[in-house]
Amino acid sequence: MKNEELNPEENIPETTENQAHAETAASDKQSNQEDEVTQLEQLKKELAEQNDKFLRLYSEFDNFRRRTAREKLDIVKNASEDVIKQLLPILDDFERAIQNNENVEDSVTLKEGFTLIYNKLKSGLESKGLTAMGEKGEVFDTDKHEALTNIPAPDEKDKGKVIEVIEKGYILNDKIIRFAKVVVGN
Repeated sequence: MKNEELNPEENIPETTENQAHAETAASDKQSNQEDEVTQLEQLKKELAEQNDKFLRLYSEFDNFRRRTAREKLDIVKNASEDVIKQLLPILDDFERAIQNNENVEDSVTLKEGFTLIYNKLKSGLESKGLTAMGEKGEVFDTDKHEALTNIPAPDEKDKGKVIEVIEKGYILNDKIIRFAKVVVGN
């Protein structure tokens, strides 16, 4: 019986140890749960940040795509600008030749030839989106005209208006590619 008597005394320290282990395990479990909750909150926060970064990046890309599409349309629309700029002096020469040949009466065929070539060239350029601007009698506009000189207006109503067009201006698809060179009345 001595063993039985010792046994209950030995059981007391074992129960206290078990309780201590159980309390430690419970506190460890609670601490692990708190760690998991904080990790979960941290992961949610990181997910929200990554989602925000994704949305911003997507928006920037969408804006970039739209901007490049607009620029591409502008490039395609005005692709022939350099060629047309090179042809403008030829158009001016044809206009001058027509003006000079108006006084010659025996060269009807020459006049008709110049006129036909001029009209063909002009219609070809107009089909590509080229339009002339700068007519005599227009109100002087610095957005469209380049004043080469000012002269006294022959009439009061001609003040601030184009008296003479030295060189016509041209617009290609709503973009001014050359300003009209004009003489303005004061």
